[in-house]
Amino acid sequence: MAPPQIEQFWHDLVSDIKSNRLELPTLPDTTLRARRLLDSGRVTAQQLSRLIGTDAVLSARLLRVANSPLYRGRRKIRDLKSAITRLGFGAVRSVITSIAMEQLYHHRLSSPAKRRFLEQTWDHSVHVAALAHVIARDFTDIPPDQALLGGLIHDIGKLPILEYAELLPEVMADDQLLDKLLTVLHTKVGILILRTWRFTEDLISVAAEHEDLMRDPRTETDLTDVVIVANLLSYVSSDHPLTRQDWSAIPAFHRLALTPEESIDIIRNARDEIGEIRSLFQD
Repeated sequence: MAPPQIEQFWHDLVSDIKSNRLELPTLPDTTLRARRLLDSGRVTAQQLSRLIGTDAVLSARLLRVANSPLYRGRRKIRDLKSAITRLGFGAVRSVITSIAMEQLYHHRLSSPAKRRFLEQTWDHSVHVAALAHVIARDFTDIPPDQALLGGLIHDIGKLPILEYAELLPEVMADDQLLDKLLTVLHTKVGILILRTWRFTEDLISVAAEHEDLMRDPRTETDLTDVVIVANLLSYVSSDHPLTRQDWSAIPAFHRLALTPEESIDIIRNARDEIGEIRSLFQD
């Protein structure tokens, strides 16, 4: 697709979003209410458990996470209040949002072509999230749960592109064309979504800048560094074009004080843990 055609697609997409002819994806109501309650700073574990308890799926998944190897304590947790206490409010915010992401990517009424792209994007996002969790925990002061969420949302801009492309049969019928649109435009669309959701600037930066391999803000190591490296590592042992880049020249590795070789060894040594994290978001 030539640049003018990409610009036209972008122009039409934004125009239809602004005129409400195309809706941006929204978080489930319970997740939104829980995030607002957490953001208020005036919440107890009991209040939060009552709210989350109104959503059977979210409740079950939160308990599953609390009892996972990531947080497992000496005893098995069977109630939401105890799960919230074990996780802590900060982790709960990230975890319930992460769980909500899965619902956005599993649209059962989608066409087969769209469903295939959604499944591929979700599988990649979960892989990046698991890698980001390990990297953040072991090599930064960034909360691992925030890194997990960063990985899950880094490609969120692809959702409206797929939604819009589904209205254009000639686009959906051409995998190469659709892939080009997703690659070129998803960072710009991701900014629109996360600003609408009122996400923090560090997460918005992840969606906006994770494809910029030469990004170097010359500040402290940040969440985008973690996701850039995790995204690259997700392609190890594949023939993806990014594996042919000179990773040693990418600032994010330097900012994390890791060489590409060290990073690859780390993910190989953490293979079982990465698999456990991925299993939390893949039934």
